[in-house]
Amino acid sequence: MGIRIKDIADAVGVSSTTVSLVLNNKPGASDELRMKILQTAKDLGYTGPRSAKAGSLCLLHIARHGHTINRDHDVFIADYIEGLSQGSKLAGYSLEIVMFKLAPMEQVLETALSKAADGFIVLGTELSREDIESFQVIRKPLVFIDTYHEFLNFDFVDMNNEDSVFLLLSHLYSMGHRSIGFVKGKIETRNIRLREMGFFAGLQKLSLEADKSFIFSVDQTFHGAYSDMKSILAQHPRLPTALICSNDIIASGCLRAFAESGVRVPEDISVVGFDNLPLSAISDPPLTTIQVSKAQIGRMAVQLLTSRIQDEADMPAVKVLIGGKLVERSSVRRIDKA
Repeated sequence: MGIRIKDIADAVGVSSTTVSLVLNNKPGASDELRMKILQTAKDLGYTGPRSAKAGSLCLLHIARHGHTINRDHDVFIADYIEGLSQGSKLAGYSLEIVMFKLAPMEQVLETALSKAADGFIVLGTELSREDIESFQVIRKPLVFIDTYHEFLNFDFVDMNNEDSVFLLLSHLYSMGHRSIGFVKGKIETRNIRLREMGFFAGLQKLSLEADKSFIFSVDQTFHGAYSDMKSILAQHPRLPTALICSNDIIASGCLRAFAESGVRVPEDISVVGFDNLPLSAISDPPLTTIQVSKAQIGRMAVQLLTSRIQDEADMPAVKVLIGGKLVERSSVRRIDKA
């Protein structure tokens, strides 16, 4: 392994950031310190960042059960891959994609251990905490995307689920809604769980009552969500004035179930989704939702991974949450105050 920025920083007794500023001819260090860093770099034989062309990254595209990572979400995952591809190209690394469909974790880990890649991006959407912990056997840099876990010593880049759900709640609140429910997935993923947690925290923040009878559970696939919501509506439940669906696929299935059951959206109930998939703009009615910057998450993951590969292997775990943006469409009606 060649001389790293961290090696120079340790020799001089400063941070890696300071060394990086000096080597990139940026302000932030005195002339005396600058000369010392440059001389130390020369003495140690530092030749600059490694040739990016010599490196390769590997995306482990894992569908553990297929209830979220499936054909319905191909466009969503494609945006991640676009961001990863852009980031890899800019950094000069090649990107290999290895797909696992309903494969045991032993197979995933065995494949990763056999790869010559410099580092791995892991699609963690359907991975449990225990699944992620099993990656400790991989002795190369790892970054997990589309999931987030506290107390695990890994790098994560994910959307800010809880803040984004609060954007939806705040929008519904501003439109006069005070009776708001939530539709979650039957097969729990970490992101959907975080959205549910954000829903209850947001209700409390807005001083709204959390009515558990307004929490509905459906399958994450379009047809599964449609079928499950159709069954729920057949029991003639009491409904809130608005529903937050934990993603656009679920919301679209619910819209179809509402239409067939004679429940008008948004006249009888307002519905919002999450992810801003292309189908959300052409659904009937077009769906208010959250735009997730998936390409940005992908690029950020590559930046973090290549930093670890090149110079920052020993830095503490980094957990990045990227916010969402509210996209307003016509699936929400305003409720006039009496």
